[in-house]
Amino acid sequence: MTRHPLLPAALLAICTACSEQATLQVEDGTGPNPQLPAPNTTFIPTVNIAPATGWAPGTTPVAAPGARVNAFAEGLQHPRWLYVLPNGDVLVAESAAPNADKPAGIKSWVADWYMKRAGAQVPSANRISLLRDINGDGVADLRSTFLSGLNSPFGMVLVGKDLYVANADALLRFPYVKGATEISEPGNKVTDLPAGLNYHWTKNVIASRDGRKLYITVGSNSNVGENGLEAEEGRAAIWVLDRDSGSKRLYATGLRNPVGLAWEPQTGKLWTAVNERDELGSDLVPDYITSVKDGGFYGWPWSYFGQHVDARVQPQRPDLVAKALVPDYALGPHTASLGIAFAKGSKLPEFQNGLFVGQHGSWNRKPHSGYKVIYVPFKGGKPHGQPIDVLTGFLDAKGNAQGRPVDVKLDSKGALLVTDDVGNKVWRVSAAKK
Repeated sequence: MTRHPLLPAALLAICTACSEQATLQVEDGTGPNPQLPAPNTTFIPTVNIAPATGWAPGTTPVAAPGARVNAFAEGLQHPRWLYVLPNGDVLVAESAAPNADKPAGIKSWVADWYMKRAGAQVPSANRISLLRDINGDGVADLRSTFLSGLNSPFGMVLVGKDLYVANADALLRFPYVKGATEISEPGNKVTDLPAGLNYHWTKNVIASRDGRKLYITVGSNSNVGENGLEAEEGRAAIWVLDRDSGSKRLYATGLRNPVGLAWEPQTGKLWTAVNERDELGSDLVPDYITSVKDGGFYGWPWSYFGQHVDARVQPQRPDLVAKALVPDYALGPHTASLGIAFAKGSKLPEFQNGLFVGQHGSWNRKPHSGYKVIYVPFKGGKPHGQPIDVLTGFLDAKGNAQGRPVDVKLDSKGALLVTDDVGNKVWRVSAAKK
């Protein structure tokens, strides 16, 4: 197929002129009982890209009152996910979508063009780097290539001396020695993970408290099953794997794109952040955080936020919709909420008992949503109250993306680390000096 160089720009102009706009505030789609208006489907779906520009020299995001922010590490290549080792070293996965097995057709091509403008279509470095703050000043002094030659790595977890890395297509295990700055031994494949079209390629992993089980996220291979439900086998789900036997099973299903994983410290429940479906308008559907029940079904693709039916999906499955669980807490439509971290161990005075959430930001909502790090207060192991902004300023006054937050993790000193895959930095949010 011949691709005319002016076609993307023409399509952008059409989308800008014809697409709808939000009628509700982001806050209306936030909380345990979000407003869910009727779907607003249009012939041309809403597209509202925030062009990626990066940070001008000397500029940073804006930290909440009582906090300050500095660059922990700069000059990275599309940093996505974080893991803090017991000795305080920080691992960062520098990664992007695999090039192979992308959906064919003009819709996929146009989507790629838009995502490139948003800074999401870049070559994958396929490595994990190690960052070490030697002198304790909140800036990484040492950087080394910890692992290389991976396949779009994302989630990482250390259990004993075994470091697990979730590639786009498999879970690998590597030997880890405390204090090591690189691993040269080849990894052993623990299990294959559903791959293919890579509509959602990220795979995250977390260990149970006793280290016996691993929980692995796998996103859907489509928006709402348009590539055929056979392509969704084992996807839109969280798997659980037994480390001793290697056997795995589906733990929870109907989760369109679960990404962040964390254990709630008071109840011990597993929580996840989920990116919901597109093309129902700027006000639908809110992304969410939720506790995850063993055997729970969360609706995708047949319904959203519980039992709200998506009429686009055929044939309908009222038997499954009737079982769909309502998520605990909506995070606003199209915020692209990804990384989560509970505040246990936080040294940020205003953020002690709740959940940090990295919101990568919308590309299909007018006006934009996300593009910040928020904090959801908790009480009794459940969300309690409205979110509080922790780190903002990722969009400039013209609507350009200076950065896009992805993952959030507390470091060994109780400060919050934030990956920024457009700014190619890791930010560090700490308590302001008095």
